[in-house]
Amino acid sequence: MKWTKEMIAASIDHTLLKATATEDQVKVLCSEAKQYKFKAVCINPYWVPTCAKELAGSDVLIATVVGFPLGANSSAVKAEEARRAVAEGAREIDMVINIGQAKAGDWAAVREDIAAVVKASNPAIVKVIIETCYLTREEKIAACRVAVEAGAAFVKTSTGFGTGGATVEDVRLMKETVGDAALVKASGGIKTYEDAVAMLEAGASRIGASAGVAIMHEAETLA
Repeated sequence: MKWTKEMIAASIDHTLLKATATEDQVKVLCSEAKQYKFKAVCINPYWVPTCAKELAGSDVLIATVVGFPLGANSSAVKAEEARRAVAEGAREIDMVINIGQAKAGDWAAVREDIAAVVKASNPAIVKVIIETCYLTREEKIAACRVAVEAGAAFVKTSTGFGTGGATVEDVRLMKETVGDAALVKASGGIKTYEDAVAMLEAGASRIGASAGVAIMHEAETLA
């Protein structure tokens, strides 16, 4: 399959999650997202109102993160964070699972945590970050399954703040696990056109990347 630059752009969540991000940088992010027709911007919750203003009238969606990056907030706090973000203009919520409960095998707690955010986020969709770098193969499968059971629209590989990011093997495993019940977002360390295509061909429907503009420039040279 030939991946056109338009197809790549439509899969990218243009991301800026650094603690040092300034308002001017967030505005540039939004401008770039409109210029390249990226699917969404992904920013920290504080910047949702700014993005809502900058992206008004455009087709670019606003995604924000919840329980980020450790996933160790209470479910009530995650739910309220999601509820507020949606009220301010977010249309997609990227939440981090309770990684400690996943490692302990308490999948009921993980499921309930996700379900609380899914409920609070309505009508926005929820992408569940399972932080693959910390999980065994069996834990990755279990995390994807409970995310689907809890009503998530996507399972997502990584925060980008852990010990590793997206891999083709993890994306393929996640897609095999969720099948048609959910989509997969690959995020963390995706910096080139080749990286993006590899993730899409492995089964990802969305790419989280801070290097979206560089990926587009590379795609243009290969067109």
